[in-house]
Amino acid sequence: MARTAVRPRRGGGIRRGEARAGWLFVAPSVVITLVFLVIPIALALWVSFSDWNGFQSPLNPRVNFVGLENYAAITVDDGLDQQNFGTAVRNNLYYVLFVVPLQTIIALLLAVQVNRAALRGRGFFRTAFYFPSVTSTVAIVIVFQFLFTASGAVNAVIGAFGIDGPDWFNDSTGLFHGFLSLFGITQPSGLLAEPGFLGISGWEWLAGPSVAMSSLIMLAIFTTSGTFMLLFLAALQSIGAEIDEASLMDGAGPVRKFFSITVPMLRPTLFTVLTLGLIGSWQVFDQIYVLGGTSAGGTISTPAFLAYRSSFVDLEWGQGAAIAFILFLFIIVLTLLQRWALAERGPRKRKASSSSKPAETSTADKAAAGAAFTVDGGLR
Repeated sequence: MARTAVRPRRGGGIRRGEARAGWLFVAPSVVITLVFLVIPIALALWVSFSDWNGFQSPLNPRVNFVGLENYAAITVDDGLDQQNFGTAVRNNLYYVLFVVPLQTIIALLLAVQVNRAALRGRGFFRTAFYFPSVTSTVAIVIVFQFLFTASGAVNAVIGAFGIDGPDWFNDSTGLFHGFLSLFGITQPSGLLAEPGFLGISGWEWLAGPSVAMSSLIMLAIFTTSGTFMLLFLAALQSIGAEIDEASLMDGAGPVRKFFSITVPMLRPTLFTVLTLGLIGSWQVFDQIYVLGGTSAGGTISTPAFLAYRSSFVDLEWGQGAAIAFILFLFIIVLTLLQRWALAERGPRKRKASSSSKPAETSTADKAAAGAAFTVDGGLR
């Protein structure tokens, strides 16, 4: 008796009705993603290659395709646009270099302190440290303006020690330039005086953050450390007590346990905090906008603020969009570099000559082994 061959069903085994239901469920998300994410990004990319002036639709026939002209104007063409962009990148670079490490270190130290069982009033301290994170940035900037004015509270405290404080938010002096002036170095010489990368001379690149930008750096650390403290606190509380017990049995002191056991176990959280801090630092805008953006000789201007100013004030929408996409590339490249630097690598291969020698066990390995012994054997 001949058998009839069974034909495979289409759709990988999913019945036609189930496939339709699946598409029906995901359709709202797909539509929202297209309307509010994909299409705006594609439109902004088109604007960066056009001479659109902000009037009528960017897709109207009067808008011309200009190629890489907007990108060249702010990167390679000599002129004011290039210098403004170079200055903004330099300002933001120093902002990132100071804010990201300091806020991460302070957040970790705060988390360690409020995680201590012996600390009384831990709930109060957690709330107090986190409170600036839930407060409006605009309100904090205004408070800082009162504190850091020439006749503000900060200068009053400094004046008690006989020091004349600066006009913080209007002082364009670079910290590194100020330090060099103590040794009589106030002018560049040789190649440092020549225009360099992005139209900025080497002397200007080495200026350091201005006094005004330093005030914003302190403001950013004050407002963001509380948020990252919570991330570190959650990660610390996920470390089992058996790890601490094993490290104590191994004779590790508090400092050795912190750097050899606690910090390596916080690596995923550390990567998250550094990534969020890096992205947020390159996108800083609201503090700059409240302060006007052009005060202190433009030393507080950032690429995000420059993109806004080019688009909405100067009506150079193509350059504004080009700055936004270059900023996006900055963030992607630096995030990949950071991911590579924090990647967990395997142990290096030992040399053949030392392969016969017994390997020494690190404190972390002993602690992990002790923890495993405690969990597998001690608690059963």
